[in-house]
Amino acid sequence: MTDTIKLFYENAYIKEFDAEVLSCEKDKDGYKVVLDRTAFFPEGGGQYGDIGYLGIAKVLDTKEKTGIVYHKTDIALEAGAMVHGVIDWEVRFERMQQHSGEHIISGIVHRRFGYDNVGFHLGADYCTMDFNGPITKEELKEIEMEANRAVFANLSVNTLYPDKDTLDEMTYRSKIEIDGQVRIIEIPGIDVCACCAPHVASTGEIGLIKLVDMTNYKGGERINMLSGIRALVDYQIKQENAKYIGNLLCEKENQIGDAVGKMREEQIRLKQSVSELQKRLLVYKARDIDISEQIVSVFDGALSGEAPRELMNLLLDRGAKICAIFAGDDVCGYRYVIGSRTEDVRSINQKLKERFSARGGGKPEMVQGSLTGTESDIKALF
Repeated sequence: MTDTIKLFYENAYIKEFDAEVLSCEKDKDGYKVVLDRTAFFPEGGGQYGDIGYLGIAKVLDTKEKTGIVYHKTDIALEAGAMVHGVIDWEVRFERMQQHSGEHIISGIVHRRFGYDNVGFHLGADYCTMDFNGPITKEELKEIEMEANRAVFANLSVNTLYPDKDTLDEMTYRSKIEIDGQVRIIEIPGIDVCACCAPHVASTGEIGLIKLVDMTNYKGGERINMLSGIRALVDYQIKQENAKYIGNLLCEKENQIGDAVGKMREEQIRLKQSVSELQKRLLVYKARDIDISEQIVSVFDGALSGEAPRELMNLLLDRGAKICAIFAGDDVCGYRYVIGSRTEDVRSINQKLKERFSARGGGKPEMVQGSLTGTESDIKALF
């Protein structure tokens, strides 16, 4: 079978086309359709394959193998039939915006720092780029600003097919060794890179490039980027949230950071105050508990955090021989802590495991864990 004629290399903006079905084979969860010509870009260069329709058949994915493009469809198509193809242009153009944006960022990083883009993934949410060197937060802002200047300059995105002699003289980025004709994407003054994917015709079509975040990755940096429509949608969501938070705090959107910071400080002070009050309350609570039993058991659904352990220690200080505190209820289960100053309480924990499949452990003087059971059954065991 001859190579598929790839219309997306002739014109990345072809949205519809007619073609002949050369073959259709059953696949694991669909069909593999081969056409004589196609505008569907197959997965490659870090970019997913196009989706859309071939007649009434839905194209779920597109891949290429040894020059032949395979369209994964949900229904079979008859070999020899003519079919009308329609690309999901909204998805394709969004990916073109991300990929062209990635070239701008990678070109700037390579020119400024000499770093290579060692990983690229154009996902459904973010465009991720991995660089093999460190970048500071301040430098990231500068890269973002320079990238958007390139967008606003509306530079031509040129596709070049240089002959071998010309290619040997060119300086360009490439992650792999390429056999045969090399396709070069050039953004004047910004980037020159070997690439098989379709791109926008000019940088102005990208609209906006936003570098969302950056994390250390394998000694370099992983950058998440949003371009074009994705950047706009992200801004809309964040603006909505900022307005909502601003209304709750009675603050302007650009001041909510300081307002939330103050609220956080107040929350810390209140938690400290509540903790002190809780400790005082536990002291009073411990005074009213009868400690005459061999095992003093206390069930209290209001206890949280370190309160069960603190109450246990208060009762042991009063002279309780063994003290078991259960925080929770019969429906959701209990979190427990059991302690003694004179006895090995691990045997009690073992009985809880045997009877209630409790999970937990500890030392002779204290064990803790969780279980599901009723207060009456637990007390009966004691």
